[in-house]
Amino acid sequence: MTKDELKEKIKILVKQAYKPASSNSIDDVEDDVDVTVNTPLKVEKFPIFQNFPPLKDAIETLLTPDYEPFITDIQWVAPKPLTFRVMLTNDEMFYLIYSPKSWIAQIEGKKYYLLNIGEEEAACDSLSRMLYYGGKAVEAPEDGESIEMPEDEGIPGEEGAPAVEEKPAESEEIPAEA
Repeated sequence: MTKDELKEKIKILVKQAYKPASSNSIDDVEDDVDVTVNTPLKVEKFPIFQNFPPLKDAIETLLTPDYEPFITDIQWVAPKPLTFRVMLTNDEMFYLIYSPKSWIAQIEGKKYYLLNIGEEEAACDSLSRMLYYGGKAVEAPEDGESIEMPEDEGIPGEEGAPAVEEKPAESEEIPAEA
């Protein structure tokens, strides 16, 4: 078998393997007919999933496949151990750490090993609480407004607290020099 025969066989096999599903083959289409089809491609909101596909599965495990409204950004934090920071819409964040056995979710300082069902549920509950309670701590005042703090007596002995006079007990003598 020569090189040319081998090339011809490969071309024939490629055409058979990649034959379109429709009854018309590419060879049957006339040259003047526009073959392009406008099919929208689903573009990922987070391009990091292209480099780390298991990360998407871990996030879907914690948040459901409809995770996009809850996450604003995913950042690659460290290469070893592979660590990602997941930024939520309420400016809170949690970390996902890859280990050879499973993912570890670090939410509000506590680590949850997602291999165990109980810890996975606890991580989901903690994440739900964080989404529920999280938010901006203080809203910025509008133009011309200022934040006024109420007058507070405070705790005696603290700086800025009113001084409390100590009265000596009746049995004590008051020195004359005082």
